[in-house]
This record gives sequence, structure tokens and C-alpha cells, in this order.
Amino acid sequence: MSSKKVVEVFPKPRPHWVGDGFHVFPVFGEKAFTEKISPFLMFDYAPPKEFPPTSKKLGVGQHPHRGFETVTLALQGSIDHADSKGHTDTIGPGDVQWMSAAKGIIHEEFHSREFAKKGGKMEMLQLWVNLPKAHKYSEPRYQPILDAQIPRVSFDGGYTRIISGSHSGVVGPAKTYSPVTLFHTVIESKEETNVILDSPRGHNALLFAARGNLVVNHHIIEESQVALLSPDGDNIAFKASPGAQIFLMGGEPLNEPIAARGPFVCNTEDELMQAVNDFYNGRF
Repeated sequence: MSSKKVVEVFPKPRPHWVGDGFHVFPVFGEKAFTEKISPFLMFDYAPPKEFPPTSKKLGVGQHPHRGFETVTLALQGSIDHADSKGHTDTIGPGDVQWMSAAKGIIHEEFHSREFAKKGGKMEMLQLWVNLPKAHKYSEPRYQPILDAQIPRVSFDGGYTRIISGSHSGVVGPAKTYSPVTLFHTVIESKEETNVILDSPRGHNALLFAARGNLVVNHHIIEESQVALLSPDGDNIAFKASPGAQIFLMGGEPLNEPIAARGPFVCNTEDELMQAVNDFYNGRF
């Protein structure tokens, strides 16, 4: 058994608004949509932000996607989802929605009506996962995963939620089109805690500090920063500060060309042009 090494710690990006409901850090920065982080494309984290009660619909209205998956996790607050395939859902704290846009879907994301009415803190994240060429034109798929359905692996000082992939023989509930690991680790201890997480050899891996700080191979990862780790090694060992929350994203690199424009992710420019044409001609 050997641990993966830090290749690079990405600089902390500046936040921006997505619609009028999500104030996010674009965590991958300039590395977004590059082969370096494959199979992942983009990652937005909205740290805790207080919203007053309102009757307005805050969030992002109808917009299209093709060629990838969106994985949305609510940590505080709740989010309403609706899409062109008839899926409607509300995810609350600890819940996950794993939506495969595949050949095309139109959806919207807003603060839930209940949350908007009462107000409160909103904290969420959204990860974009690229689809292999063989599955970019599959039928769209929606997986609502409740907090209670996500298994936990406990360790001295905290626990890890296994959303996809496996750790210590425990398998997460999310179905994926290529090998993808998504873990959420919570440090409950009031002291620094050593953590070791499984990460298959040959897979890219990114370790994100949503709260608190981490130390990996003597590299410091500050809150809202992410570290890219080498594909060599079969685990990730790090030290986390008290109360830290950490997300591990890992996966087998697709090794396929990426052609991306806005909400469409294809393999060629011709496919991108076709995606735009299909959307404007009502073929989503």
C-alpha cells in the first residue's frame, strides 16, 4: 500500500454568482475542462451564506445540458429541481442528486419554496462529471440519493460518507458510467485527525477542503482549496483540522478529447455545433 502524492495545490479562486441564488467558488479555476482533472470538468462550492425570507424564486432558471453529469450536494438549506424528463425533487441537507444529461436535458435549480419562505443558511456544491464518448448519447438519467441512503465508514475522530465508489469494502449507492469516487469526510474531533482514504491506483484524485485545513505530504490545503494528487498509489493520507469537512473526488481518466462550450460537453467542434442546433430546434 502506498499513498498518492500532491501534484499541485490550486489557488483559491474568486467567488461569483450563479443565477441569483448560489454564490460559488469555481474551485478548479483554470484547470476546469482540462484532461488534467479527467473525468471531472468543473466544481462549484457555495460556502454557507445567509439568505433572508423571500417570496422570490432564487436560483437558476431553465437551461440545457448535454454530454456530462451534474452532481449536486446540499449541506445546508434545500434545493428544488425540475427537468424536461419529468423529474421533480427537493434535496435537503446531506442529500445528493446525480443527474446524467447524456444526449440532452433542460432543467432548473432554485432554493426550495420552504427554505425561501423561512430563510437561513445555504451551503451546497455541484460537480460536473464528463461522460465517456460511448455514453454521451445515452438516455438522460436522474438519481435522487437521500442522506439516509449514503453509508458511512467511521474512524477515530470522524466518519466518511461513501456516495460513489468504495472504501473499506463499503460501496456507495450512486451508479456511474465510468469508475468515479466521491467521498465526504467529516471530522468530529476537537483535535487534528489523521485520515486514510482508499483511492484506486491509476485514478486521478482531487482533495477539497470545504471547511478547515488539511496537510497532505507536507502540503497545506487551506479552506476552499483543492489539491490534485498523482494517479500512483492506492490511498490518500492526510491530517485534518478540528471540524474539517473534506471531499475526495477520484476517477479513471477518460483519455478522450474535450470540446466544451457553456452547457455542452462533446468530443469535437462539429458535435458542439450539433448540440446547439439540436437545442434550438427542440430536440432535447
